[in-house]
Amino acid sequence: MTSTPHPSPLTPHPVFPPHIRVYAVGGAVRDRLLGLPVQDRDYVVVGATPEEMTALGFRPVGRDFPVFLHPVTQEEYALARTERKTARGYKGFKVCAAPEVTLEEDLRRRDLTINAMAEDADGRVIDPYGGRADLEAGVLRHVSPAFAEDPVRILRVARFAARFAEFRVADETLGLMRQMVAAGEVDALVPERVWQELARGLMEARPARMIQTLRDCGALGRLIPELDRLFGVPQDPMSHPEIDTGAHLLRVIDWAAGEGETLPVRYAALLHDLGKGLTPPDRWPDHSGHEMAGLEAVRSVSARLRVPVECRELALTVARWHGLAHQADRLDAEGLLDLLQHCDALRRPERLRDFLAACAADFHGRPGWETRPYPQAARLQAALAAARAVDAGAIARGLPAAEVPAAIRAARIQAIAAALPAAV
Repeated sequence: MTSTPHPSPLTPHPVFPPHIRVYAVGGAVRDRLLGLPVQDRDYVVVGATPEEMTALGFRPVGRDFPVFLHPVTQEEYALARTERKTARGYKGFKVCAAPEVTLEEDLRRRDLTINAMAEDADGRVIDPYGGRADLEAGVLRHVSPAFAEDPVRILRVARFAARFAEFRVADETLGLMRQMVAAGEVDALVPERVWQELARGLMEARPARMIQTLRDCGALGRLIPELDRLFGVPQDPMSHPEIDTGAHLLRVIDWAAGEGETLPVRYAALLHDLGKGLTPPDRWPDHSGHEMAGLEAVRSVSARLRVPVECRELALTVARWHGLAHQADRLDAEGLLDLLQHCDALRRPERLRDFLAACAADFHGRPGWETRPYPQAARLQAALAAARAVDAGAIARGLPAAEVPAAIRAARIQAIAAALPAAV
């Protein structure tokens, strides 16, 4: 299907011979049709050989299939290609990139119909698989049965569900994703790719939809079972009106996203309650001690997915100390100083901001709690300012080395007590 022409987003490129055709493809076309800013543009070249692209000044960079960089803009131009499944996993493909491969054949190997449209230099949209109709209907639908050959597509669908919050996953696509999980395809995913897609999804507008989509198709239980087991675990309805721990988790990460928080904060929010999934059912809904209990689970997930150090460290701190942070209005000066030290806030004050952002997301991520005040954050920030104002060097001068730590601690406690009102 071809649409009415409009001004083309194609970047000017060297003059191609008449037998070579160039199309913008994928996200650039989709986002323009949605009225969204176009961030990156990818191109497909039909009818060319690698030698012809090189002769035109393009620089080859593709390892698995022919991709070339534009000599001026450095944008990517890929030769039209088809793929044939040869082994399990997302790398088990044989690629055929040849001049006779058509645009429709290239688009057919893509994941979703909304990503399987192209646009020529005159601004005409080529849409052989109904992507425009699915855009208008708000549907995430796979292009062809070849979707099942690449398990990364499960992660991508979940990520697109988080990005396009009003879109739904087509029933037949969700069914195919479930079949892929049952066939063990997701077990072949490498940790780096899982983390890459998870991190991108966490940074979307509604990351809860990514987690829910992964759960709906069964992939969450295979990739991050520590998260999956939170669903169906009840909590005290007095402090958690949503009751279900998994439902709470979804609200927490969406709150963090709504506040525009960083990836470490969102990751910490995602894992903050893993300990509740380890509470024996005969103790439900009492989850006392879940903070300490969840630390090993946070370490396990972070190690398995090879999560960056900054994300892992904050997640561990939040999992262990978020419960105490919620009690900051009841902590005296000594207790506040201890919590600041647990968070390494005296040495790295920026850590406290991220820690409190994740704690605030946990607090507000409950029905009816969205607008409740969270004075604990301001109290901890004020305590940090008072403690850091103490001149440790001046205290250390003239004292025996063995006495310095205790003297500095006493001075910080005194400064916090003087600066803050008494605990409630």
